[in-house]
Amino acid sequence: MEFIGPRTQTILRYNFFVSLWILFCLILLAPMTPAQTAPASRQILPLNTGWQFRQMDTPNAEWRPATVPGDVHLDLLANKVVPDPFYRDNEAKLQWISQAGWEYQTTITATRTILARKHIDLVFDGLDTYAQVYLDGHLLLTADNMFRQWHVDLKPYLKQGANTLHIVFPPPDKVAHERASQDRWSKIIQAADKTYIRRAAYEYGWDWGPTFVTSGIWRPASLSLWDGARIDDLHIRQSDISAAVARLNAQVQITSDIDTAAIIRLTYTQDGKKVATTRTVALHRGDNTIDVPVEISKPALWFPAGYGAHPIYEFTAELSLGAHLVDKRTTRTGLRSVVLERDRDKWGRSFEIVVNGIPIFAKGADVIPFDSFPSRVTTATYRHILQSAVDANMNMIRHWGGGYYESDEFYQICDELGLMVWQDFMFGNEWQPGAYDFKQNVEKEAEYQVTRLRNHPSIVLWCGNNETEISWNWGQVTKIHNALQPESRRRMWEDYLTVFSGILPRTVARLAPETPYWPSSPSADYEDVSDTYASGDMHDWNVWHGRVPFTEYEEHHGRFLTEYGFQSFPQLSTIDAFTLPEDRTSIFTPVMLGHQKNNEGNSLIQDYMLKDYTEPKDFPSFLYASQVLQAEGIKIGAEHHRRERPRTMGSIFWQLNDCWPVASWSSIDYYGNWKALQYYARRFFSPILVSPHIESNALAVYVVDDHTSPAPAHLRVRIMDFSGKVLDDHEQDLKLAPLASKIYYQEPLPGLLSRIGVDASTVFVATDLTIDNHTVSTNLIYLVPTKQIRLPQAEISHAIARDGSAYTLTLSSKVLARGVYVTFGSSKVEVSDNYLNLLPNTPQTITLQTSASLEDLNKSLRIVSLVDAFPQQQQAKR
Repeated sequence: MEFIGPRTQTILRYNFFVSLWILFCLILLAPMTPAQTAPASRQILPLNTGWQFRQMDTPNAEWRPATVPGDVHLDLLANKVVPDPFYRDNEAKLQWISQAGWEYQTTITATRTILARKHIDLVFDGLDTYAQVYLDGHLLLTADNMFRQWHVDLKPYLKQGANTLHIVFPPPDKVAHERASQDRWSKIIQAADKTYIRRAAYEYGWDWGPTFVTSGIWRPASLSLWDGARIDDLHIRQSDISAAVARLNAQVQITSDIDTAAIIRLTYTQDGKKVATTRTVALHRGDNTIDVPVEISKPALWFPAGYGAHPIYEFTAELSLGAHLVDKRTTRTGLRSVVLERDRDKWGRSFEIVVNGIPIFAKGADVIPFDSFPSRVTTATYRHILQSAVDANMNMIRHWGGGYYESDEFYQICDELGLMVWQDFMFGNEWQPGAYDFKQNVEKEAEYQVTRLRNHPSIVLWCGNNETEISWNWGQVTKIHNALQPESRRRMWEDYLTVFSGILPRTVARLAPETPYWPSSPSADYEDVSDTYASGDMHDWNVWHGRVPFTEYEEHHGRFLTEYGFQSFPQLSTIDAFTLPEDRTSIFTPVMLGHQKNNEGNSLIQDYMLKDYTEPKDFPSFLYASQVLQAEGIKIGAEHHRRERPRTMGSIFWQLNDCWPVASWSSIDYYGNWKALQYYARRFFSPILVSPHIESNALAVYVVDDHTSPAPAHLRVRIMDFSGKVLDDHEQDLKLAPLASKIYYQEPLPGLLSRIGVDASTVFVATDLTIDNHTVSTNLIYLVPTKQIRLPQAEISHAIARDGSAYTLTLSSKVLARGVYVTFGSSKVEVSDNYLNLLPNTPQTITLQTSASLEDLNKSLRIVSLVDAFPQQQQAKR
């Protein structure tokens, strides 16, 4: 060993410490690499401001301010380039918009802080529809599906300072045609060009909606900044739910760019106490699914409206790398089990939705898009329409497949209200392409939407499409496949099955296995049906399209009705909003016909009017009478369905809402006004319904009870003339059978008519059901067809009084008054009931919510009954 002296040792020690100091300084001063930087929490930066738009291929086109989320039609409207699309005949004048291309741009200012993040993702929650996205001239992505989320790694392209984000939307029809021309089968199967681009079908017009094919950034845009790992989704799997225990599996989906240890902390609240579970897991590079089992004793279960409360649990997953929280995700859900029962019985095969073990009779309406321009639908609009559904005793809506998957907010409100959702995938009527890339696009769409929506307890069924399966037997499609070679017909059907009995059910089963799937509406799941063997759900359009009487509803015995309907006009104030006085002289003026999208709609309303009544005396009277006609007709169908329980277990009429001011099947017009049908629905969808009916030449009085336990009740059946004289009075106590429909009183008509000894056209039957001296349901029935009823002229007295913060309106008539409608003109007044029947000498009181004064209410009040809608001389002849 070589000897080292003291001086040499001192020099070595000095050099060592100098070197150590230099190394420390270099480490301190050098920029930290991503691997050395402590991971920061994920950050979402909205990109919804600073946007501009202009028309493509237009010399000197001006950049104008744009709104995101939004679309080109609303941007043009906001910049006063175009008039209100819904006014008069402006729809036809604005078709040039969809024939043009449009471009949007904004500036992304990338700071050093932003650029220091390991990952910078550009995220679009919705692009409508075919779009090319550029950053400073670099093509980032090409989108072709309105229903998918689009994201791209922006890190390689983003530079410090200003970056121009530029989106090009070519003319929609041009792109669709180019896509179709690339598919050799397009001309053979004659699939419409528009089906090759996944966008909302109703944009191209429907028999209740206008044609506005939009372009734009219709859902929010953002930057997602993250380091190391991020949470992509938190799914609460509900594998075993009962009143005793809820066994859940919280699935946390994580993307990681490294192999690393991580900590997941799951929290929720039970009985007012916060519960937390922590797991240490090993993440691998790429996609990770981490399961966190959860068991909740005596859970608060979520029930549909009318069957219990709708409590919502909130779960939060936090992801930490080391001591650093990098991401967290919160989701809300209700705990419930749902089963679609399909059992053989004496009528065929059942179709009933069972929630928490209770077979639910589904009562409701079909929901279409709330506006032709989705981005302007407000929380208030969602809340009003959906609350109106519950207020009318509905427990289900069918979210129709020709529009778009709704916002999270929409489903959250349904969750809170206990409103079940039959959720169609977005395929409406038309035959779809069979190209392989189209199917791949559909699968990605389904994966995104099912993942996004699967925690909502309100969604109790996923359905493949609206009327595509049944369209195989419709005229145009039948002509097409009859002209094809057998192998081509087979190819068409195989393509259909691949999507609707392959891709979609497979996706639901994988991502939301506790929610049932149904291939189409209507469908029997490919089972043969007959007059004696019914299966699946049914669309009943013999009334309206078949021009048959309303009583035809009673000849059909569907297991679950998902569509049936009849049109009416909206109220006069809604008509006033899009017309001039000259447009309101007849229902057949050009503007009125322009706001009727069914080819024969106004003529059909008139034809049915003349079957049951006579020609209304003027334009306002026609509007009013059309609503009574609609409500009375749908009442026949809805009560028939409910009387048929358990043979029939669903009555969903077409439709709840409108996307613009129009004559349509809706029960609530575009401005949120309840039509007569909505008020009637509250009565015929009542949890307990008394329903008198003429059958087998006898008067039968049914009571339908949706409650789960028996209850004592009192039934009264009176036969009265129109002046109020009681000709027969029957009362009985009874015990209601729960979850059932049953006849509690029956009498042959010949004996009944002989006993009262009067003209049947001058009397009616009034039925009342009371529980604990409280009237829960009333109903009327006439002993002759509607046109033979000879109603007297009614003089209706009224009195308005202050009642705390509201008013009461008491109405009375000395004779029977049908369809009594109260209106306050332009004054904003919310009435608790309307379009009601006043029994002779029996006052009824309704509540008025308004900020108007008592004097203003008395001045503006107008009262109309059914006889007032027709000339008196015609009434005398009836």
